[in-house]
Amino acid sequence: MNRFRFGVNFRAADIGDWAEESRRTEAMGYDTLAAPDHLGHPSPFGMLAAAAASTERVRLGTLVLNNEFWNPALLAREAATVDRLSHGRLELGLGLGHMKAEFEAAGIPWRGHAERLAALEASLDALDTLFAGQEPAPVQRPRPPLLIGGHGPTTLRLAARRADIVGFGGLTQRRGARMGVFDIDGPEEVLRRVDLVREEAGARAADLELNVLVQSVVVTGDAEKEAARLAERYAGGGGLDTAADVMASPFVLVGTADEIAAELLAARERYGFSYITVHGESREEMARVIPRVRELAGEWAGGGPAVS
Repeated sequence: MNRFRFGVNFRAADIGDWAEESRRTEAMGYDTLAAPDHLGHPSPFGMLAAAAASTERVRLGTLVLNNEFWNPALLAREAATVDRLSHGRLELGLGLGHMKAEFEAAGIPWRGHAERLAALEASLDALDTLFAGQEPAPVQRPRPPLLIGGHGPTTLRLAARRADIVGFGGLTQRRGARMGVFDIDGPEEVLRRVDLVREEAGARAADLELNVLVQSVVVTGDAEKEAARLAERYAGGGGLDTAADVMASPFVLVGTADEIAAELLAARERYGFSYITVHGESREEMARVIPRVRELAGEWAGGGPAVS
């Protein structure tokens, strides 16, 4: 069973004094500092290069790059540069891209899911070749650890075959709603998708690290009241319609630090989620939980294991 790792995914409003925020994140006991790839947000590789200069231990990830925005040769150059600047701390996260409005704003054609999936697999092949002869070469060989984030079955199957880390976001675009309004999967659907990954991975399954991107963390002594409030926000898609649904979801963490820690251990047992990432606005809350998780799991606090 994989040791727990914890990460923070920073969005545009979270960065403030970025050097100081990076140092604080490391000091809080997080294992990974991550940046998304959306228009309207800072450059992910710029953020990670600056964080590399401000920190010593924390790993640096993209969560996740929109593959359609990147030429493989330029992506290999950016990734290898950050890996060298950080002395081998990069985790390269890739995905299909799902916000059609961003494609339109960037003047990039929006293609169907099957085409974007084929393009992602072609990029993976190209990156393997490019990293083998890349100058500057990445410190981590043959390449930095690869995370593929996705939700649909075909994307998860690709991740199961090719990634070191499989990222589960649990979000589905709500039918009939404006772009960017999502529904969150309930526990049974999450388990179905995890089982799909394990089946597709076959003999690789034991070596995969499973990442979950938690959408909200609330440390409170009245979990039922807070879960009811969150259910009002998330209701309508059939995944998290009641307080009980919210409290059962691995994508929303509500309760005391002890209760959330116990929930994370249970989720690792049920789904295999050992790599927990939260958004920047939940950083302070999750930092209260991390020491308790480490204690209950019998792990030393501090840096996570190397991912090969």
